[in-house]
Amino acid sequence: MRGWAMALGVLGGLMGATGVALAAVAAHVSGDATLKTAADFLLFHAAALLATLALGRGRRGPTLAGSLVAGSLLGLGAVLFSGDLAIRSLTGLRLVPMAAPTGGMLLIAGWLAVAITAPLARRRDG
Repeated sequence: MRGWAMALGVLGGLMGATGVALAAVAAHVSGDATLKTAADFLLFHAAALLATLALGRGRRGPTLAGSLVAGSLLGLGAVLFSGDLAIRSLTGLRLVPMAAPTGGMLLIAGWLAVAITAPLARRRDG
């Protein structure tokens, strides 16, 4: 599972970097609110993804599994949602059909996975 966590950590870093870049393009080049939304979602969820990895760090069992599931859902959801918005904003094309709504649903599922996993970590610490 270490490899999976490392991959999610790299994804979180790439999401953060891409979010900053898209925010700069939105602010200085396009002025497009849709592009700013894509940037914001990447930045917020990059931090959330990294926090879910911290929640599972050094743990085993349900807490580790839950943090990896939550991080995976948040990462994939943010990439689909923000990727679709950014590509539409910059090119007028879609990433894939239903990418943004699917990404949004994955983000909601990821947050629910965080809500389920967090108390598991508390039980072990307490």
